Amino acid sequence: MRIRGRRYRTIWLAADGWSVKVIDQTRLPHAFVVRRLTSLGDAAEAIRTMVVRGAPLIGATAAYGLCLGAREDASDRSLDVGRETLLAARPTAINLRWALDKLRGVARGVPVEERVGVLYAAAAEICDADVRACEAIGRHGVELIRAAKVGKRGRGPVNILTHCNAGWLATVDWGTALAPVYAAHDKGIDLHVWVDETRPRNQGANLTAWELAQHGVPYTVIPDNAGGHLMQRGEVDLCITGTDRTLISGDVCNKIGTYLKALAAKDTGVPFYVALPHSSVDWEETTGSAVPIEERPEREVTHVEGRAPDGSTVVVRVTPEGSPVANHAFDITPARLVTGLLTDRGLCDASPAGLFRLFPERRAGKGDPSPPARMAESRVPGGGG
Repeated sequence: MRIRGRRYRTIWLAADGWSVKVIDQTRLPHAFVVRRLTSLGDAAEAIRTMVVRGAPLIGATAAYGLCLGAREDASDRSLDVGRETLLAARPTAINLRWALDKLRGVARGVPVEERVGVLYAAAAEICDADVRACEAIGRHGVELIRAAKVGKRGRGPVNILTHCNAGWLATVDWGTALAPVYAAHDKGIDLHVWVDETRPRNQGANLTAWELAQHGVPYTVIPDNAGGHLMQRGEVDLCITGTDRTLISGDVCNKIGTYLKALAAKDTGVPFYVALPHSSVDWEETTGSAVPIEERPEREVTHVEGRAPDGSTVVVRVTPEGSPVANHAFDITPARLVTGLLTDRGLCDASPAGLFRLFPERRAGKGDPSPPARMAESRVPGGGG
């Protein structure tokens, strides 16, 4: 991604070769701040407080968090405790567990004194593989947008509705749901994005709008409950969202409000796609009731942060004092409402048969799929290099 003309990833090693730098997403869109992580505790706190967010980026941050912990103590017990600490930071996103299990597996059989270097190399590959996977999602997804453009017969741009943030900022680079948008925009396909504000954290209004503007993609921010109205009026050609965990059944766990968009899309005949790398698939669970739905602090609902006329950042209460609050962070969209899953290996039905067709090695129990053969681009940590 480019921010003010400079190339960045969302996470990278600092110049010292061991500490980790991330973009502090809680400061966007009003300030661009880079935060340095120096311990496993720093990484867990960054995940918990949403300094970093988005399932693929959470996984990458957790991987480096385990590396930071190993610098202090690389014993089996320490790695196990570190894994549990990081897992507890945000329990819903499957990439978190996937990345930690991958690193924990790499460390087994390696002498303790050699583990730190091995773990850092594995964390770096997780980041590079995520970039390759997201670039591949964009490459496959361009065809959906191109087909929608042809179907419009020149009647205006392709209107795409998305929910939450599933772009650069949710991954190491490119994004999931927004990767096809960027790829299509760069190919000159006329498009426009309807950006759900995504209460209560406003990841759409704060993050998606910000990064689309950085890339020059036309967009409009809308209230969360406006999507159905736009679909009824024929002003949405397709929906693309990301996912924090997609079950082997095809059920999709994503940011709260996704289910309502999928219902509206089904009722109005608008295609509803979910974009994801293979690391976001839960290959074991088959029912949405098995997914732990994170419940976040009440304050996210009762208060809102914004910029005052003098340029300062202020926090104000928007609910009556003492109001009870329920703040469920995710919901489950049943597979029957999903037109297709857009993966790093292409498009498939939201079903076991669809996923196993693209990832046959998972049916055979052979572990993680191989990353896409085509590299997205050379490694570009934040700040270049």
